[in-house]
Amino acid sequence: MQHHSYVRFLAPILLATVVSAATAQAPGAPDKPHPWQTPPPRLTAEAYFTNLKDGDQIETPFLLKFGLSGGWGLAPIAQPGRARSGHHHLLVNRELPLNFKEALPFNEQYIHFGKGQMETVLTLAPGTYTLRMLLADQKHLPHFVYSKPATITVTKKNSVDPASLSVKGLSLGLDGPVVKAPFRVQFHASALNVAHQAQKIPDTGHFRLTATPATGTPTVIDFPEGQTEVWLAPPAGSYNLRLEMVDNLDASRRMGSPTSASVRVE
Repeated sequence: MQHHSYVRFLAPILLATVVSAATAQAPGAPDKPHPWQTPPPRLTAEAYFTNLKDGDQIETPFLLKFGLSGGWGLAPIAQPGRARSGHHHLLVNRELPLNFKEALPFNEQYIHFGKGQMETVLTLAPGTYTLRMLLADQKHLPHFVYSKPATITVTKKNSVDPASLSVKGLSLGLDGPVVKAPFRVQFHASALNVAHQAQKIPDTGHFRLTATPATGTPTVIDFPEGQTEVWLAPPAGSYNLRLEMVDNLDASRRMGSPTSASVRVE
């Protein structure tokens, strides 16, 4: 774990895998998406903040969470990742690099999350800051996958221990309890690291989502390439969604406790 005056890195974050029991899709078969999976409305990929937006006022320490869209996945730098993958970077008071063929520097304004983390704790002093997310490959060369800048104001720095804000676990993000298809499901892993299953990196995992209808057979979808969100278009009805994180070295082992949410598709 690295420490910076701007940001305190958090422990690894893990994402679970999705398998389809309904279609008998085997884990690790990313080229065969489940029939319920649909392309996102925006075809471009984006790294983004899930709990912070432009103009926000916050107090620090603040647990900042990251998302990644467009079918891209997280791939730690310990092993080569497949196409459409990378690791997050937080830019503090910096514009996007002018040359995307140069590796990103390591300093307090370019914070690297090369283990597959999905969050960090901001420990910024009171003041105004512009933050941006940027995805890069194993060699820290930027992808054209980034967020819009978010200018925020830190109004107060509290005496809370930053480490206390990161608690190992999973969470699901939905636009509400009632949705229309297609709808987005966001995955988040706190104090866990997400990676491609094929990378076989110890202490990493991938997400698995199980959708159980009010009547009928559960559908399981695996996300072995480190994806942290999915767009779904299931038949109308009520579902219980269960998110797990599957150990990338032992498919029988789960990382962290699973989490669930209910949703009705109209």
